[in-house]
Amino acid sequence: MGFRKDFVWGAATAAFQIEGAAFEDGKGRSVWDEFSHREGAVFQNHNGDIACDHYHRYKDDVKMMAEMGLKAYRFSFSWPRIIPDGTGKVNEKGIEFYENLLDELEKYGIESYATLYHWDLPYALHCKGGWLNDEISDWYAAYVKVIAEKFGGRIKHFITFNEPQVFLGCGYMQGVHAPGHKLPEEELLHMGHNILKSHGKAVRVIRELVPDAKIGLVGASTTRYAVSPEYAKEGAEIYFSCNRDHFVFSESFWFDPVVFGKYPETLLSDCRDIFPAYTKEDMEIISSPIDFIGLNIYTGRPMEPDADGKLQDMKLAEGHPRNSMGWMILPDAIYWATRMYTERYHLPIYITENGMAAHDVISLDGKVHDPNRIDFLNRYLLALRRSAEEGSDIRGYFHWSFMDNFEWAEGYNERFGLVYVDYESQRRILKDSAYWYTDVIRSNGENL
Repeated sequence: MGFRKDFVWGAATAAFQIEGAAFEDGKGRSVWDEFSHREGAVFQNHNGDIACDHYHRYKDDVKMMAEMGLKAYRFSFSWPRIIPDGTGKVNEKGIEFYENLLDELEKYGIESYATLYHWDLPYALHCKGGWLNDEISDWYAAYVKVIAEKFGGRIKHFITFNEPQVFLGCGYMQGVHAPGHKLPEEELLHMGHNILKSHGKAVRVIRELVPDAKIGLVGASTTRYAVSPEYAKEGAEIYFSCNRDHFVFSESFWFDPVVFGKYPETLLSDCRDIFPAYTKEDMEIISSPIDFIGLNIYTGRPMEPDADGKLQDMKLAEGHPRNSMGWMILPDAIYWATRMYTERYHLPIYITENGMAAHDVISLDGKVHDPNRIDFLNRYLLALRRSAEEGSDIRGYFHWSFMDNFEWAEGYNERFGLVYVDYESQRRILKDSAYWYTDVIRSNGENL
């Protein structure tokens, strides 16, 4: 059976991680511009000022995508490049850049999947309270309206938010990402609700202005799953559990309100004393229908039953394979996540990120050989194909990332790309995995 005939094969990036030109052509500052210039916030004080210089090199980059045979490209708009202060005047130079990017993608027949928010909140809005300010859902809707009006005739797939659990959890709970805060649970719940309202209002704006658009929300998932199929139901209950101690990084805190129109009951019960006030209208906005769910999956947490038959985290063998960031390599994570999301939410699924950080180097022959990444991708794609063959409605796969880039708090220390970037010269080199992925695309995954 394999993957569906119209399966979408692509790669993904994010604006702040690749564009550079941080202070050019009227772009406003983002929270990441501020954070990455804060002493000690990012590995070796790396910043996104230049990044991959994609802002100036987009034509060559898109040409390389075409050479790889990519069918689709997932990129993000930079809110502060479009509206420098977050609200108000639109920056025409920013509009022009994305028009030019779309021109190049259309030239090579590469379909656009646009992420509207990939973590680069305008710093001017942060100074007004950011996600804690109840006005932000209207600010966000106004920004999305600009995107829909300017580009709705050219883009048919929109993603409202990338990994809200990560930018909230790492940026406002753990303090390791921009803006570097450690806020109490009450404020995190308030921000989460405002993010979800922003999502819902964005959906409504796009529906009105781009009636034929397909709209989704992307979550980050460290899959908790039972290694024994007979415990699959119990594993799913744990995977989607949500309570006071674990809501920011939970699956159901973000997707239950969107799909079912209500927050998990266990969370409401646990947090009755601190949960923000909300209305029936709020929930109607949040649950504005979406067309697909995007999942970013890299690793998981397998579980096995103890002596009493209760699932607990499985102790992996010493020396279990990891990527260069220390994340466990567990192909079953992508199989179980797509199965469990299908059974719970009954929506089409895209894998919007999956890939491996590795210690890539330019070899003496001038090439970048990354057999470990090829092996990783082969294993994960086999697991994904198995899920598809068993009935999960999986529409596409986007490798993270198209090219090496600014990896948030890790700066340029980690490399996820199919394309190697020499940051000093900005030279690009297709890695062996890029050529391998080209063959996978050409065969629609039949050669795995």
